[in-house]
Amino acid sequence: MSWLRALKETARSGLSVERRRLEPAVALRGAAGLALVVGVSLVALGPTAAVSSAFGAFQAAIATFQRSWRPRPVLALASGASLALSTFLGYLVGAHSPFFLLLLAAWTFASGLAWAVGPTAGIIASSNVAIMLVTVTLPTSIAAAAGHAAMIAVGGVVQAALVVLVPIRRWGAQRDALADALAAVADYARRLRHDPRAPFDPQPLMTARLAAAVTPREARRRPAELHGSRGVAERIRPVLASLADPALGVPEEGPERDRVRELLGAAASVLDAAARAIRHGEAVRIPPPAEAALRTPDTGAILNGPAFRAATRLTALLGDVVETAEGTGGDGSEPLLRPTLPRLVPLALRTMRAELGRRDSPVFRHATRVCAVAAAGYLLGKALPLGHGYWAPMASVMVMRPDFSQTYSRAVARFGGTLVGVALATGLVQLTHPGPGLSATLAVLCAFLMYLLMRTGYAAASACTSAYVVFLLGTGGLQWTQTVPDRVLLTLLGGVLAMAAYALYPAWETPRLRTRLADWLAACGRYAAAVADRYADPAAPADEVRRALLDTRAARVAWQEALERATHEPVRHRGLSRAAAEGAGHAVGQLGRIAMLMEAHVPERGAAPVPAAAAFAGALRGDTERGAKAVRERRVPRWGAAEKALAAWDGEGPPAGSARVVRKGAGLLLHCLEELSDALAPPAPPMALKDAGPPPPSRQAKS
Repeated sequence: MSWLRALKETARSGLSVERRRLEPAVALRGAAGLALVVGVSLVALGPTAAVSSAFGAFQAAIATFQRSWRPRPVLALASGASLALSTFLGYLVGAHSPFFLLLLAAWTFASGLAWAVGPTAGIIASSNVAIMLVTVTLPTSIAAAAGHAAMIAVGGVVQAALVVLVPIRRWGAQRDALADALAAVADYARRLRHDPRAPFDPQPLMTARLAAAVTPREARRRPAELHGSRGVAERIRPVLASLADPALGVPEEGPERDRVRELLGAAASVLDAAARAIRHGEAVRIPPPAEAALRTPDTGAILNGPAFRAATRLTALLGDVVETAEGTGGDGSEPLLRPTLPRLVPLALRTMRAELGRRDSPVFRHATRVCAVAAAGYLLGKALPLGHGYWAPMASVMVMRPDFSQTYSRAVARFGGTLVGVALATGLVQLTHPGPGLSATLAVLCAFLMYLLMRTGYAAASACTSAYVVFLLGTGGLQWTQTVPDRVLLTLLGGVLAMAAYALYPAWETPRLRTRLADWLAACGRYAAAVADRYADPAAPADEVRRALLDTRAARVAWQEALERATHEPVRHRGLSRAAAEGAGHAVGQLGRIAMLMEAHVPERGAAPVPAAAAFAGALRGDTERGAKAVRERRVPRWGAAEKALAAWDGEGPPAGSARVVRKGAGLLLHCLEELSDALAPPAPPMALKDAGPPPPSRQAKS
């Protein structure tokens, strides 16, 4: 993609407004906390203290809107405390001294490294640095700085208290995540009726797993219906795929296929009913036709072999889903525990310190960029004949993100939103000539709109934030003529600096595509090998298969995110064209899908072992590791060991029982690997294609 086209795409993305479900009650609660803090501070302590406390409450409320599974009061308290500390330290070193520039550089570098911990930590850290640039200019003495820091912390405490005292949908985010996972599996079941090889996006299941992680205190208070449904949904997904797939299931047409379609439709109805019940905290209402389809006794007369076993297991798992959704059952497993916030701090510091040794990582490069841009913006802001020079570095810090498309789209969105916001705020100021009280009221109204529209796009949020700042500084006695022109020009400067920094010191995803693909291939190889090992030793624990599956999902998401970011970058493909990436991604995805089908048919613990499966698993594991290395080195991978293991297996005679399933799956796995090699092979010259004969038969046809 050329630079011109990339700029057009990012500008369009930044200025777009998405249709999202609004949460007016949550927005009103955040605005009420802000109004309470500003009102009390304005009456009791004066306009300047009101401005400080408003920034604390405003930022703490924003923290509660972040996509984090931690309790909202914890996020509000962490945001208020960290902003208060930043403000106090900033004033101690002197807001107009060279030492403040060093503190700003160190603080912004640390906020950039915070993205290694997660997006929530990165967003809160970046916002705190940006707001610190404003709040350090308000105090006039050390005692006043301590007072301002205390008021900022009070703002966070008030927002946290409101979340506790005025709860809105307790466990609502966790309910939605689990319901979305069940609904995604239900949709998958419906699509399998028409396309037996339909793809499945595991992202909802991954999100539900993150939502299921709780602290020990939360584990004791969590509703019963949130305990086991996710694990059952994870086990249902491969059963659905194995029931529908003609390679290991029933033929594509005939009475068996009709029965399978009926079972898949019934499973989708039951899963949808469980999702609705969990989302709204109500009883499960199963449609009578679905219940009749699952209970009919003729399934055993129509289906047999692996298909009948899959149908029986599906019915049992759906019963478990209904029980857990009603809070009367559970999978009996220990809850996924996440560390409390105090215990998370050393883990976060360790993660950030590890990024210091990875000089080419996107997070380290982002930290370096944001540090340099904040310092340069601060110096330029002081040198220019404008007031409020801190707005340039503040804009840069707020728009900069570790990837190209977000940084550029947010820069455009912030400038466009700033123009709209200050224009509307200026018009209101000239019409009403508000005093401190009315300015504070208008600021709270703008904050409410920002909380309400935050999820619709950064442009809308920037417009509301810009108007909020104009009215809030008006509360402190500043006229709009002192703030609006400076803010527009310095926001433009900050955005330009952010965009220039990424162009000069980028962290492109395009050159990393081969590494992401190799990681995904290696993860899928380990998963498939672990599944094959279960056939060789049915009594072995399933922990390795589970860990390998989670690694496969994480690697798949990393590949897809990298591929999505690379499509918007103005960089050439450097050895992995779009067609090659699409073909290779499809082949590796099919590799994981076949392994999942094989997992659904893993024999019981007392079944006879299949020794040949162990030899194939070892060969597959080694071949995929070597293949991943070849992908990274831009070579075409080969699968000699797996081919030899499969040939030796065929020499033992025709398989029977579970050996037939794993042997057929092994052939399909090798076929997927051959498709990957074909996708990564350099295109043949046109004359070579013309002179070439017919292609050889595929491994799938042989097996």
